[in-house]
Amino acid sequence: MNLKSLIRPNIWKLAPYSCARDEFKGEARVFVDANENPFPNGFNRYPDPLQLSVKESISKIKNVRPTQIMLGNGSDEPIDLIYRIFCEPKVDNAVAIAPSYGMYGVCADINDVEYRTVRLNDDFSLNADAVLKATDERTHVIWLCSPNNPSGNLLNRNEIKKILDSFDGIVVIDEAYQDFAAESSWLTELDKYPQLIVLQTFSKAWGMAGVRCGMAFASEEIIAFFNKVKYPYNVNILTQKTIAEALSNEQKMREQVKTILDERAKMQRELAKLGVVKHIFPSDANFLLVRVTDAPKIYKALADRGCVVRSRHNVVLCENCLRITIGTPEENEIIINELKTF
Repeated sequence: MNLKSLIRPNIWKLAPYSCARDEFKGEARVFVDANENPFPNGFNRYPDPLQLSVKESISKIKNVRPTQIMLGNGSDEPIDLIYRIFCEPKVDNAVAIAPSYGMYGVCADINDVEYRTVRLNDDFSLNADAVLKATDERTHVIWLCSPNNPSGNLLNRNEIKKILDSFDGIVVIDEAYQDFAAESSWLTELDKYPQLIVLQTFSKAWGMAGVRCGMAFASEEIIAFFNKVKYPYNVNILTQKTIAEALSNEQKMREQVKTILDERAKMQRELAKLGVVKHIFPSDANFLLVRVTDAPKIYKALADRGCVVRSRHNVVLCENCLRITIGTPEENEIIINELKTF
């Protein structure tokens, strides 16, 4: 991969902003370099701009090097940065599967980058040849979400490998739901594929959607450009402290994931008994995509009763589908009982 040919020329030449905490690292008797309020309250100092302590903890859990990690304000920040680093507005394009996570397309529009979609097969499986056929010499990024949203399924690993082996641009695999899947993460392939970027998040399995922290994993060379372009203090000190505390109790996350998986299996069994349910798509995530008799009507009726699911009726391949997140055992029972009334 020729990284320079993929990166926007102005980004390649960019001299990044150097903040006070970049210029001096470590302990000191007096800090009067950053125009901070000097009176301690736990938050008066700027946070570590590179979140080195948090990355050290993440690296041990994910089995990657700390220098292969970028932390962002949710996964949406690295998604946006990928366009800003690799795609020249009005010139380059990105290719994605459909249906998939909507922010890939929104960020493309914001950055004025052509966004090409390739429809998945009717069972939401991936056709690598179709994705590759949609690319041209100006395609700099391919987006793959696995497990996919809203379908919930893992994309076939061999099909993804075909793309990685054939495409010289950036391939992003969004693994927001990876902790709920039985298959191993693509993090194990980072050193094999220099063009690979893997996205993960603390919002799902770790139970910290409100904290807003996403992870991008890639080669040291690509991470260096993320650090060049991101805002200096993009992850605040409260988020860093909260993430560090959660990482010290990985077992709690694993126990909650097990409960969610048990409840997912139970929900599948119970939903299959209902006449209103026409099909339940296989899921490797913490939700189920369910085809029902009349999704708009059922969605509204459930909402009127205080039960909010997600209607995907207007999304390609998802006609009359509801996406149901696996809740607590009590919440899941309420949803099943409400659906029994239709």
